[in-house]
Amino acid sequence: MLDVLVIAPHPDDAEIGMGGSIALMRSEGLRVGIVELTDGEPTPAGSRDARGRETEAATRVLGIEWRRCLGLPNRSLEHTLDARWSLAGVIRETRPRVLFAPFWEDSHPDHVAATKLVEAARFWAKLSKSDLPGEPHLAERVYYYYSLHLRLHERPSFVLDISQHIETKIEAVNCFESQFSSSARTDGPAMIDDLRARARYWGWSIGAAHGEPFASRESVGLRGLKPLL
Repeated sequence: MLDVLVIAPHPDDAEIGMGGSIALMRSEGLRVGIVELTDGEPTPAGSRDARGRETEAATRVLGIEWRRCLGLPNRSLEHTLDARWSLAGVIRETRPRVLFAPFWEDSHPDHVAATKLVEAARFWAKLSKSDLPGEPHLAERVYYYYSLHLRLHERPSFVLDISQHIETKIEAVNCFESQFSSSARTDGPAMIDDLRARARYWGWSIGAAHGEPFASRESVGLRGLKPLL
């Protein structure tokens, strides 16, 4: 059903971490879906209704046709067997070739729990003789996007050129007005300015205008050198 499934701890994490890459993949005809593990609430300026409307708006901007929220507890997300069962069921339903998960190191406990949950659910999804719905399925790869609360100097495995899609990323993130408007946040540089600066840096690192970095626990293979030229 899907080529790519992006797993996000909260609404807006997918857009922040890889909104440009999602737009790039959609432009290439790939079927991309997003599943949020929690609804992200409560937050200081948000509400469940507002976050729902914001998520719908961002989904339209990115051109995503499949999106779901698992409804797990925000702020206390845990890698439980029940949560693993729920996410494994989604993986079996959507049958993606590639999963994208949050980077495994972060100060936000929800993000760290989400990474462990994705890795375990990927394994469970392939099991036969289980009570999971649907047929067994193993996603071929897991890549990790950076939506961090830590100021890390990342050493990504690869960087995608999102030069043609940076404005789509910014528009999608701007949909989450309750989280990133000037009235919602006053502590330091605006999120949008920060995202542009990071995307510009990662673009510079590969000789492009804008980029998004990704990590992989396994080697990233190429079928030829043309993509590198």
